[in-house]
Amino acid sequence: MPVTNRPAVAGLDDARRLASSIAIELRTAREAAGVSQATAARAAGLSPAQWGRLERQEIARPDLVQLCRASRALGLRASVKLYPVGSPVRDRAQLNLLARLEAVLGAPLRMRREVPLPVLGDLRAWDAIIEEDGRPFFVEGETRVSDTQAAERRIALKQRDDPRAGTVILLLTRSHHHLRLLGQERETLRTLLPLDGPAILRALRAGRRPPGSGILLH
Repeated sequence: MPVTNRPAVAGLDDARRLASSIAIELRTAREAAGVSQATAARAAGLSPAQWGRLERQEIARPDLVQLCRASRALGLRASVKLYPVGSPVRDRAQLNLLARLEAVLGAPLRMRREVPLPVLGDLRAWDAIIEEDGRPFFVEGETRVSDTQAAERRIALKQRDDPRAGTVILLLTRSHHHLRLLGQERETLRTLLPLDGPAILRALRAGRRPPGSGILLH
């Protein structure tokens, strides 16, 4: 069955680029060391034919064990790091959280979901944008936040890169976990997100833009 969803396609492209980059590095390192394919293969526990196909990028999906063993044979250590390039997929609970917020919006406020940042090539998106006569403000919805500093950094970076994003609401599921978390760490977020939930809700129900960024448990 063909892969059609965007994250899966992008992930497959990432895998191909990574495997190609490693294959080139392996060949370059082996040649620089003056080591034959047969010698390198033997040290890595691979057959010479496997090594040759690895260098020529003829193995469609080289596994992690092959790449790591081949790297070690040449005095290298393979490493993979994960970097944020887009927004994560959302589950039903997060979609329901946004729907609950949408239900309290008074006219003329209206919500749009998954709005990309206006930066060419940037895959990040706001979870929602709420518009009030052409003046948008933004929503990031989270069903479970464990690291408030990470959430703060993520919002601050989006605000930096999106010139429209003056006001941002961090929307959290009302749960014992979040109540306890904010009881401990609310003040550390006050500079970036000064408003508390009641003031935000009053504005939204009245069909008005909140007077600033803040945190809403809902």
